[in-house]
Amino acid sequence: MTILEFLKLKKKCTHPKVRPDVDLAYCPDCGVLIKNQWYLVRCSCCGVKLKAVIKNDGIVSESHFCHNCGCRDFVVEKINKISFIDISYAVLLKTVVKSISNRFTQSWVDNDFRTSNYRPLLLQRTL
Repeated sequence: MTILEFLKLKKKCTHPKVRPDVDLAYCPDCGVLIKNQWYLVRCSCCGVKLKAVIKNDGIVSESHFCHNCGCRDFVVEKINKISFIDISYAVLLKTVVKSISNRFTQSWVDNDFRTSNYRPLLLQRTL
């Protein structure tokens, strides 16, 4: 296995073609269902909006303290709909929606018309 083949295996889709203004959409690159979720970071003391960033798959404040009161604690708030006022403070998290699909095989049993009153039933087998 060469180094290029190893790097190709680790490539993960970041869903760049999914528009941020829709709630749910299919990614045209990988085909999975993506849910857009907006988050906002506020100071836990005074409630001022802080600029949010994503670090290590977590949402944190860009600055390490509040510029209004100096508090170091913050609260992450989920926003249902983004407004143009919050767009500079909010962060977009694209999550994959796991679908629960029941995969099964169906088959019909043919009956012999010359025998008794046997009615064919639909047989299911869950995979």
